[in-house]
Amino acid sequence: MGFFNTFDVASSGMTAQRKMMDVTAANIANVNTTETADGTPFRRMVAVVSQKQIGDFESEFQACSFDDENPGVQAQGAEVVGVAADGSDFRWVYDPSNPKAQKEGEHKGYVAMPNINVISEMTNMMMASRAFEANASILDASKSMAMKALEIGK
Repeated sequence: MGFFNTFDVASSGMTAQRKMMDVTAANIANVNTTETADGTPFRRMVAVVSQKQIGDFESEFQACSFDDENPGVQAQGAEVVGVAADGSDFRWVYDPSNPKAQKEGEHKGYVAMPNINVISEMTNMMMASRAFEANASILDASKSMAMKALEIGK
């Protein structure tokens, strides 16, 4: 049973990275959205990722543990538990001819733009893509090992 935990951990990582890529794609798509349903510019969204308990390696590693206080190893996966808005200030772009430009106050003549940095978002997308690929490689290697183990029984 514990052997399949590797599949569960890798697939949880792939699912979390896919959701992170979805959030990043939504951010990039809304980089110029100056008005949402509530009348404010789009706010950058951030995926909230948490550890996910997957199975229990206790029985597999009990015999090889060197620590009497912590005899087992817990398998930890990842999961996106929610999406939160980034509370940082909007980007302010000077464009007094724009109908969305502030008419008074310290930002007079400026248009509030989403708090999205496309370079940061592309970097996040690349990191999520590489992590997804790494988890896919783990899945392939685990599958290959399982097939080799089945061939031993022949």
